[in-house]
Amino acid sequence: MPASRRALVSAIALSAVLAGCASTGGPSPRAAVADPAVWPVAASPAAITDAATEARIDALMARMTLEEKVGQLIQADIASITPADLATYPIGSILAGGNSAPAGNERAPLQDWVSLSRAFRDAAAARPGAAVPLMFGIDAVHGHNNIVGATLFPHNIGLGAARDPDLIRRIGAATAQEVAASGADWTFGPTLAVPRNDRWGRAYEGYGENPEIVVSYAGPMTLGLQGALVPGRPLGPDHIAGSAKHFLADGGTAGGVDQGDAVIPEAELVAIHAQGYVPAIDAGVLTVMASFSSWNGVKITGNRSLLTDVLKDRMGFEGFVVGDWNAHGQIPGCGNESCPEAINAGLDMFMAPDSWRGLYANTLAQARSGQIPQARVDDAVRRILRVKFKLGVFDRDRSLEGRADILGSPAHRALAREAVRKSLVLLKNNGVLPLRPGARVLVAGDAADSIGQASGGWTVTWQGADTTNADFPGGTSIWAGLEAAVKASGGQAELSADGDWRTRPDVAIVVFGETPYAEFQGDIETLDFGPETPLALLRRYKAAGIPTVSVFLSGRPLWTNPEINASDAFVAAWLPGTEGGGVADVLVAGPDGRTRFDFSGRLSFSWPKSAAQEVLNVGTPGYDPQFSYGYGLSYARPAFVGRLSEEAGVAPGRGNADRYYADGRVLPPWSLILRDEGGDSRAGAILAAASPRGRVSVRPTDGSAQESAAALAFSDRAEMRITGPTVDLSRQRNGDMVLGLSVRLDGPLSGPLELGFGRDWIDLAPLLADARPGVWTAIRIPLACFNPDRAGVTAVDTPFALRSSGAARISVEDIGLLSRTSDARCPG
Repeated sequence: MPASRRALVSAIALSAVLAGCASTGGPSPRAAVADPAVWPVAASPAAITDAATEARIDALMARMTLEEKVGQLIQADIASITPADLATYPIGSILAGGNSAPAGNERAPLQDWVSLSRAFRDAAAARPGAAVPLMFGIDAVHGHNNIVGATLFPHNIGLGAARDPDLIRRIGAATAQEVAASGADWTFGPTLAVPRNDRWGRAYEGYGENPEIVVSYAGPMTLGLQGALVPGRPLGPDHIAGSAKHFLADGGTAGGVDQGDAVIPEAELVAIHAQGYVPAIDAGVLTVMASFSSWNGVKITGNRSLLTDVLKDRMGFEGFVVGDWNAHGQIPGCGNESCPEAINAGLDMFMAPDSWRGLYANTLAQARSGQIPQARVDDAVRRILRVKFKLGVFDRDRSLEGRADILGSPAHRALAREAVRKSLVLLKNNGVLPLRPGARVLVAGDAADSIGQASGGWTVTWQGADTTNADFPGGTSIWAGLEAAVKASGGQAELSADGDWRTRPDVAIVVFGETPYAEFQGDIETLDFGPETPLALLRRYKAAGIPTVSVFLSGRPLWTNPEINASDAFVAAWLPGTEGGGVADVLVAGPDGRTRFDFSGRLSFSWPKSAAQEVLNVGTPGYDPQFSYGYGLSYARPAFVGRLSEEAGVAPGRGNADRYYADGRVLPPWSLILRDEGGDSRAGAILAAASPRGRVSVRPTDGSAQESAAALAFSDRAEMRITGPTVDLSRQRNGDMVLGLSVRLDGPLSGPLELGFGRDWIDLAPLLADARPGVWTAIRIPLACFNPDRAGVTAVDTPFALRSSGAARISVEDIGLLSRTSDARCPG
């Protein structure tokens, strides 16, 4: 039996494993040390370690200095390294992180990417000595999402609903071609996470909550990206290296917290989170990325038992292990610029985007001193060179490089449109779909004509924020696809973002859902969808007797029972990408009234019955979803859905009455308003906006993590306000809680700076008197400092505001209410 088959745990066996885990009473004291004997067996293909390649590696390593070897262990981001740096530092790899681009231009055209790649390659080739070529890695998460004009496929959560391994292979092949056209030769994928808590902001990067889908997709995606490995031959020009990630249990952290801790027994770690790596390794995946996260309190990046004893020895992985973005710095005793523990544990290449200089110097010193043994350095270098030879970077055929006809090609867009059709899951259809020929159709909602919202995170930018349809030349919004299909069937279509109509429609389609987000900034408190506008629209149409269809965009299942009740049909469209025409292919009948394509998608994540069911996985005790894993209606398999309970199961605003801004996002149900004499401007959850007259603007900036803070720039009198529903904070005030945030002065203050709570304002300047520019300062202000009558603590709709009377530049992070600490004080 193939290893990939041996690896698959059946649903029955999985239930037994989980039931057994639940009865053990939690992990043992040694629960972060893996026992390789209980793990599945796999093996990298012999084509990775063929004799001819190993002989070339031997010859090359014999010529390499220790400095050159250590350089192979370091990967730097293009935002922090230049080709000229390679004359001094023998770095082995570069990457373009989520917000990195040629000359910092996230909208850089294809040829700028090619020129950048060639500049780095030429600089590496000009180095003295061994002059080992670079590998250039990039996050092609759902297509080559970094480049304007690329084909963007549905995110993995939608592809999981398609249940189509061959589709996955073809998507991998198309993605590889578009990445190769840009000059990169390595993508950080496939993602093999099995998300077990839907609050996790990366849930959409997983194919499903059950390992069976991951097992069926891991091999085909690997083969699509890399092709089948052949002994003595490099990958073809239309293929790139893959990276199975994130090893391990990134989808199993407690509370769904990104970069958190999977507090689970080893049996569950194996049964749930390890299964996808077996078929990926068997298919020849060339690299594996270690996870930021921990297993039972020990960071994966520093866990030798997992990286070496399990992955490399038991599972037979012969490629190399790369870290995540400065993840090594989170290991106890380490920092971003020094971490011998990670290399000694089995990490082969540091991802050190901005810390590479110091890390290179320290790692070299540690190799010279023996703190990192020479044998460990040589093993890591051998693995990296093995991949480089297989990738062909020494003499790679780059005939696809620079070919604009490949980027967003008609064939790739047709494939993405097929994927959209297959990913749609019909949760409800009480007779309104498919739309009949000749119908007058109203398409409503802000998301209807937004390709960016339909594409989600990892779209042009890391968080997918601040895009317009101009960023997607050749793409089709859901509205554009519906308009074309309705007209082709003899009907009329009208677009209305606010839901009004000129002519009464026969049917209304409301397109709504989550706004874009990516890792950790997408973590949420509950599964309550929250925004009120879409529900109000649906209820308005229902009251008017207009049949309604909801097209729901989301990166996870969310509690939407009120919206489902107000809809005659409800479609989970996930995050479909740039080819919105695939939605219309299924929703709209042809001119003859016949269905053009039926629904075929089935839930790869269970749909919650309440907003509190963030942990809702098939096969677990107490499993009680609204719509089960595998559920999906179709025209051929109809069913009536009755009224659902509208009891959310959580208190309104649970967890967010006292949390306002964290991880780079304004947390729902709150919004950020920029106000000056011209009125108000509303910023999205991911901040990038300006007030009407431009007197205050906000943008993301780095704080304790990448883009975890908001940078405010005031040019004159203006305000930044976090507003939302009215909440009673008298209990918090009486409980002596404090309003806490971190502040960084990015320039001098030219006038008073005031902090607002409710309707009260206090001068913030005394608390900033000792603040040093460019250095973060923790601010803790007891709520008792605010006048309860002026603040209106029983009905607060603005729990935080900043008001400047003149020019000021200030960044803020982590705004919310906290328990009182010893450093809390009132200004003055």
